Amino acid sequence: MSQIMKNSRLLMMLVIALGVLTGCDTFLGTKEAKPLPGKRISILTQQRSIEPDASALGHKIVLPAPVPNEDWPQAGGYANHAMHHMRVGKALQERWNISIGQGSSDEERLMAQPIVAEDRLYTMDSETVISAFNIKNGDEIWSSEITPKEEDDDLINGGLAYENGKVFATTGFGQVVALEAKSGKVLWRRNVGAPMRSAPTARGNRVFAITVTNKLFALHGQTGAVLWTHSGIEEVTNLLGGGSPAVDSGVVVAPYSSGELVALKVENGQELWADSLSGVRRGSASTTLSTIRGRPIIDRGIVFAISNSGQFAAINLRTGRRIWERPIGGIESPWIAGEYLFVLSNNTDLIALGRLNGRIYWVTALPKWEDPEDREGKITWTGPILASDRLIVAGSTGEAMSLSPYNGRTLGKVDMPDGVTISPIVAKDSLLFLSEDAELVSYR
Repeated sequence: MSQIMKNSRLLMMLVIALGVLTGCDTFLGTKEAKPLPGKRISILTQQRSIEPDASALGHKIVLPAPVPNEDWPQAGGYANHAMHHMRVGKALQERWNISIGQGSSDEERLMAQPIVAEDRLYTMDSETVISAFNIKNGDEIWSSEITPKEEDDDLINGGLAYENGKVFATTGFGQVVALEAKSGKVLWRRNVGAPMRSAPTARGNRVFAITVTNKLFALHGQTGAVLWTHSGIEEVTNLLGGGSPAVDSGVVVAPYSSGELVALKVENGQELWADSLSGVRRGSASTTLSTIRGRPIIDRGIVFAISNSGQFAAINLRTGRRIWERPIGGIESPWIAGEYLFVLSNNTDLIALGRLNGRIYWVTALPKWEDPEDREGKITWTGPILASDRLIVAGSTGEAMSLSPYNGRTLGKVDMPDGVTISPIVAKDSLLFLSEDAELVSYR
């Protein structure tokens, strides 16, 4: 067993399993259903219920019109993770369903969100096999196994990013690997000394990757040469997975598992500011972890980030000054559209907030238990994404749900082949889901 594997298993002391996805066939729905019944009851000690602000009563949410989205070149969409309102078809139907390889097991986890670039779909399965498919019909174009020859076991990997004809992968073997997008040929490998659980971010011929030891690497996209590094506070105990860096306007924002959020110059790694999203609330063991697992967003000069331990904040990109903050904890990436944010909390609430003021406009309590009467079978959720006036989330009950972004009401549900722990993506008017058993489903 390699030293990297030993370190990986030592560091990975706490694993949180995420959602499963299946349901009925009225996904987008045409009529708004009544709000889900029941009262929210916190399962975390001292965790307060989240309610809409009194000043938000009567407010009408207005979103930009949905627009086509051709590509999804990296986890979270683009390097700044601000995808806004995307378009999909009005009457979505399943177009194709394929296997991308090996799915999750007791020892391995499927972690990589699929990416789309130049009419091709790229995936990485739980055994570090990267594949390219035709986005129109799901036909395989090539497949490449990138596990190092000296490794005899597979590890939990990070994810994928695309730029300038290359696919970049972060792995549990402590390597960033670049492949030729057309053929799958390995172009270079860079050892970074520790495993990675989050996807890389690529922009401006630079690749940014964070290790489980909270070290950010900036690599040259053509050669893999290390341009600069930055080290955060190392954490021994952590959640499975991590947030990818956000890049925009010459700044890279690194989310660390310590709860640190650090802004650095893309050019040389000079630190511009640092903040901490470590919460002070005491609760269950999981909420003491300050991990920023959701990807931060950079949008029009503001950084939006949420931590597991209970802070959701808007921060000025240039100065690091906090614009607003809310005591909301979560491990899913927030979603921004126009002047509004949508986020899933650790308390299974889907929340709509104002971009500039953090005002809470509505809160929808998603189901928490498979058996609500006995409070058994904890349900977890992933998402949301916004497509054609529908917020889409996926839960471990086996359902994907669509909800209204204007008031949070449930609109429809749909079945998937298996559980889904990775947020869906939208590209070329298609909605794509990757299930735990490595089945990829395209709706169009």
